[in-house]
Amino acid sequence: MTMPTFDSFADEARSRGYPQVLERSWPADAVVEDHSHPFAVQALVVQGEMWLTVGGATRHLQAGDRFELDRDEPHAERYGATGATYWAARRE
Repeated sequence: MTMPTFDSFADEARSRGYPQVLERSWPADAVVEDHSHPFAVQALVVQGEMWLTVGGATRHLQAGDRFELDRDEPHAERYGATGATYWAARRE
């Protein structure tokens, strides 16, 4: 699979109704306990690795993997030994 550019990811997200697109980077071994956001998100991991826990199920995500969260959906995040970067498209 070829990784899209940030611009192509952003264009695709906006065409699907996600007007805000940004890059998020997390440091090595960061942990974000259960929380939620007042927006829906579609994201693409572009560097490093992370573990995303939603509804008791944990997914290991690496570069090239995508994930989605509904608005106000509780979840937790844990980042790998080199941290992680993902592109996030948000819709309120």
